[in-house]
Amino acid sequence: MNREKAALLSVVSNSFLITVKLAAGILMHSIGVISEAIHSSIDLIASIIAFFSIRKAAKPADDDHPFGHGKYENVSGFVEAILIFFAALLIIYEALKRIITGAYVENLGMGIVVMLFAALINSVVSFYLFKVAKKEDSIALKADAMHLLTDVFTSLGVAAGLVVIRFTGINILDPLIAIFVAFLIIKASVDLTKEALKDLTDTSLPEEELKEIEEIIKSNPEITSFHKLRTRKSGQKREIDVHLRVRRDANIVEAHELSHKVSKQIIDRFPEANVTVHIEPEEKKEEK
Repeated sequence: MNREKAALLSVVSNSFLITVKLAAGILMHSIGVISEAIHSSIDLIASIIAFFSIRKAAKPADDDHPFGHGKYENVSGFVEAILIFFAALLIIYEALKRIITGAYVENLGMGIVVMLFAALINSVVSFYLFKVAKKEDSIALKADAMHLLTDVFTSLGVAAGLVVIRFTGINILDPLIAIFVAFLIIKASVDLTKEALKDLTDTSLPEEELKEIEEIIKSNPEITSFHKLRTRKSGQKREIDVHLRVRRDANIVEAHELSHKVSKQIIDRFPEANVTVHIEPEEKKEEK
């Protein structure tokens, strides 16, 4: 599956970059570079969680999960966001300690090269993950891609800081850059938490998707009206439930065929949707 392969690629790339960043950070005595290694370590944990959640979410419905396992992806996105948040707090703690005890950085050239290399690798992998996430409608992969995109900007920020230190000799910039990186990570964590919780709390589908569903329903002249349109998201699957009204003299065969027709039209537009259509007779008009 494309989703599983993409998640596995993220695991491999994060593992490699952790090793490179950590080695460079230790050799340089740079909390900024080490903070990037910590960031990538949390991303690795998140990537592993995403990989297994995607495999779990792909399983078909069973007796214990009659609506499928899609929400495992949403849980994954939420857990990843929490992990990123705590990583940011750890970076801030280490940076403040370095400010108090004194900061000095060595081998600046090596650090700049490592950060630019990490930014390049993460740019390529995150672009691929975003592409697959959009195609497969995967919140877990999207969360993973957002982590890596955050890594791109933080790596570039650390690299820029190291360049400034090289030309100015102001070593305290290193922990200050780490704190700045941490706040960027916290923002990404908050955004991911909001998105993951939106589906976990059964928020309705986006307004543009609701309008598309309504237009599909209105395109059938046999339907006199509709109500109780309820929607939610579970992983990549959409749950859509609607009550349709037809003329009172419609027979049961016509009503049954109409329900299948509307369900198919919606599924043609949203292939991963579970659609439930209820047919009702139009309400009697009150006699004057």
